[in-house]
Amino acid sequence: MFAFQVATAVVAEEESNNQGRRTGHRGSIPGHNIVNHNRKEGELRLYNDYFAENPKFTQSQFRRRFRMSRRLFLRIANAVEAHNPYFKQRTDALGVLGLSCLQKVTAAHKILAYGIPADLTDEYLRIGETTTIESLRAFVKAIVEVFGDWYLRAPNEADICRLLSIGEQRGFPGMLGSIDCMHWKWEKCPIAWHVMYIGHCREPTIILEAVASQDLWIWHVFFGMPRSLNDINVLDRSPIFAALAEGHTAPVNYTINGHEYIMGYYLADKIYPNWSTFVKTIPRPLGAKRKYFASKQESARKDVERAFGVLQSRFAIVRGPVQYWDEETLDIYYESLHNNA
Repeated sequence: MFAFQVATAVVAEEESNNQGRRTGHRGSIPGHNIVNHNRKEGELRLYNDYFAENPKFTQSQFRRRFRMSRRLFLRIANAVEAHNPYFKQRTDALGVLGLSCLQKVTAAHKILAYGIPADLTDEYLRIGETTTIESLRAFVKAIVEVFGDWYLRAPNEADICRLLSIGEQRGFPGMLGSIDCMHWKWEKCPIAWHVMYIGHCREPTIILEAVASQDLWIWHVFFGMPRSLNDINVLDRSPIFAALAEGHTAPVNYTINGHEYIMGYYLADKIYPNWSTFVKTIPRPLGAKRKYFASKQESARKDVERAFGVLQSRFAIVRGPVQYWDEETLDIYYESLHNNA
């Protein structure tokens, strides 16, 4: 009984304190505390550490921490700043200078590269949680809009010639890459959609279908299908063969065992259908020749799985469960990661 009385008194005191905080005015919104982030300090620290003429940290340290060279990072930052006025440094009504483009882009990049919470960027960059999330959304959208036309495209004639040359050198003339799917756990999947997005692994995931070549270039991305579908169902909805069906693809000509072919193919695993555009491994190879072909085919087919692995290692946000609510936002994130990869 005494413990219950003590607990009641503590709760009453806390409620009284909360009521006092709610009625007090500590900012433009009643009850909100004002935190002086000291944005200028964060901007100067970031600039002196990495972007000054003689920075504190070396080029190799920059590459290791930012997952790319400083030249590439600045190219991306300058491009998004020119594309979206949100990234331009401005002054507020009191004449106080706001966050710089480097602060906003670095905050967004740290979340993508390391999968850290948004409020963790405040310790070094002096940028609040809400602004970090805004910067992240604006950054990934700008990446898609600025770089999408070049990096989110089907291979052109020159690309196909190069891919065919690489495939022939590896013993697979006519090969355009390898195709497979990966899954991204969706922690914030709405309850009403759980049945659709849960498969045999008993947790909501979203499927990414991709085609990759040996150099880890991803030539095709189809993202957003629920986990309840398998790779064949995803393929039925994928636009990968739309151009082929309409006759809009570049010509592919090669010869195997005296037979002429005019259609390229992709290496795939056994779940994919028996189409001429897919080459699958021999399920139970007998004889040295068939075993050798199966081992070489499986080795080359791993290109797309290597691409998935590099994508997850370079951008930790993909390796962990996704924390956002709607599919449209997730789709923009995946496209932006593809462009940066």
